[in-house]
Amino acid sequence: MKKFVVCMLVAIFLAGTVSTTMAMNPQRGGVMGFIAGCCFGIRAGAAYNDGKEIHWREWCTLIPYANIVFVIWNGIDGANGTTTKDYAVKYGATFY
Repeated sequence: MKKFVVCMLVAIFLAGTVSTTMAMNPQRGGVMGFIAGCCFGIRAGAAYNDGKEIHWREWCTLIPYANIVFVIWNGIDGANGTTTKDYAVKYGATFY
């Protein structure tokens, strides 16, 4: 019972802070900023709030069991030394 009460208090506290948080960019942040930061990491969340879009390969990492292909693909690109400037040339400045 104590664990339940503590969990409820934490949930109420966190729910109160979410509604009062303001994004630096008024067109960004909110639920989509939360999803970007929570599911794709701090870099993707910050880039989304800066005005960038989430790349399709990052969306594909949410697919159960198939995500390993895209995670390995990202790892190979990282091992090859691919930079965000390379991605900006390849996919455009909207994403990187």
